[in-house]
Amino acid sequence: MNSRLAAIARPIAALALAAAIISLVLLALGASPTAVFTDLWEGAFGNWLAATDTLVKATPLVFTGLAISIAFQGALWNIGADGQLIVGAMAAGALGTVLDGWPHPLAVLAMFAGGAAGGALWGGLAGWLRARREVNEVISTIMLNFIAAQLLSWAVHGPLMEPSHALPQSVVIAPSAQLAFYLEPSRLNLGMPIALVFAVTCYLGLFHTAAGFELRALGRNRRASAFFGIPFRRLTVLAMALSGALAGLGGAVQVSAITHRLFETMSPGWGYEAIAVALVARLNPLAIVPAAILFGALDNGSQAMQRADAVSPVLVNVIQGMVIMILIAFDAIATTGMRSALLGLAGDVVPRVDVAGTGDA
Repeated sequence: MNSRLAAIARPIAALALAAAIISLVLLALGASPTAVFTDLWEGAFGNWLAATDTLVKATPLVFTGLAISIAFQGALWNIGADGQLIVGAMAAGALGTVLDGWPHPLAVLAMFAGGAAGGALWGGLAGWLRARREVNEVISTIMLNFIAAQLLSWAVHGPLMEPSHALPQSVVIAPSAQLAFYLEPSRLNLGMPIALVFAVTCYLGLFHTAAGFELRALGRNRRASAFFGIPFRRLTVLAMALSGALAGLGGAVQVSAITHRLFETMSPGWGYEAIAVALVARLNPLAIVPAAILFGALDNGSQAMQRADAVSPVLVNVIQGMVIMILIAFDAIATTGMRSALLGLAGDVVPRVDVAGTGDA
């Protein structure tokens, strides 16, 4: 009971400290903290349209946050969710243009499958490099992010560019592949319910299946996992592919529900922001949903705050960054565990030799 209360009290205390520090900064700049926080709340949840827009902005963060959580649980530092989301969006956007005449459910499922496959390919490539060539996944996933962004730029300037060639964007996907908005004029769609289903599925898979136990064991100590017969190389590739599939699915949902076409800047950095979302949620898939909504609220509310209080965009970014840092700093368990794994303090080294015949299993 005490541990549960501490888990609840920790983020509340972190938010209170962040609010106090931000208030001092605002007072030093001559702004009213009360007015700023009121506008922040109004912009995020002040009315139906604001609340639904916050949920819409949180949806890709749920998918990418789940992607980060799956990889990080296995001590696989996937920094490439942004690239995996982009590749998934590209695959879904290209496929969506040829689905005219398909039944609506099949067209949407085909787009989602294409997006997940694209993301899985991009994530699985980094996993294969890690498992077979011992390429550090931090480096490979970051490099793959840049490659994905350049591929998207090439696609919307080249083979996928609209026929008029007026703007660097693709053709609109077929109407049968578009997720409809509900309760218009809001942009509320099925994206968030789908994300909730995957959050529950990831939680059950991680904590109630043998494969989830193996992945978490791999994250605790890779050498010991290999000794006890866990196929660490195969699991590395599969975990990274699954992580990429979740991010790619997020890209497909975004194309199907919101943009309906590809743009040169499909992602404003959701994959990077998702790292903070996952760490704030302590890598728990169920906790990623409220964490993503918090970040969506900060994004949505800060824009309204900027308009209403003439707050500098730079200060808005400072406020968001400060909230993230304080939330993560208060979570000593998550940050200590991550630091230990990154520095190799937990024996997290893949042996080059095949231990107990598991290396190629």
